[in-house]
Amino acid sequence: MGIREKQKEKRRSEILNAGLDLFIRKGYSATKVSDIAEQVGMSVGLLFHYFASKEKLYEELISLGISGPMSVMAPTEKEPLAFFEDVARQIFHYIKAEPFTAKMFVLMNQAFYNEAAPDYVKEMLASFNIYKPTSELILKGQEEGTIRSGDPYALSIAFWSAVRGIAEEIALNPNSPCPDSDWIIDIIRR
Repeated sequence: MGIREKQKEKRRSEILNAGLDLFIRKGYSATKVSDIAEQVGMSVGLLFHYFASKEKLYEELISLGISGPMSVMAPTEKEPLAFFEDVARQIFHYIKAEPFTAKMFVLMNQAFYNEAAPDYVKEMLASFNIYKPTSELILKGQEEGTIRSGDPYALSIAFWSAVRGIAEEIALNPNSPCPDSDWIIDIIRR
């Protein structure tokens, strides 16, 4: 990648970060393209060279928010409890090391309830369900005796709700201590 491409990618990343910050602080509807451009230190016209509209920037962020969690759901031969341990450890590492990751949890939670979201975003969110594939892994772990008994879907909700809540706390209050990932695993561990 040449210098020009690296600079363009860096600016694109800056725009995504600024948009993310503003969307979670002000909300999608209240955030204006001019707010994002100002935060990045560029003109609105130049911002449009990177994203055709506020909606396209928001769509890209939501797409990243969906692809991240769904990427961990690739087929695995790991024992289910080991899978959840690895996922929790990785997520907690990233929410501590990369504020962007923690903020994405806030954005995604807000997006589910955002009536003003573009239709395409609503369609993307309607197809996003991390609970179903993880509840199937929980059921497998229950059959193997490593995961506690109970409704697998409800246990999946408990696991992801705890992860999301911690990520949101760290995003909104970066000086908060991050719990140990094993504490979250104890929600599902037998």
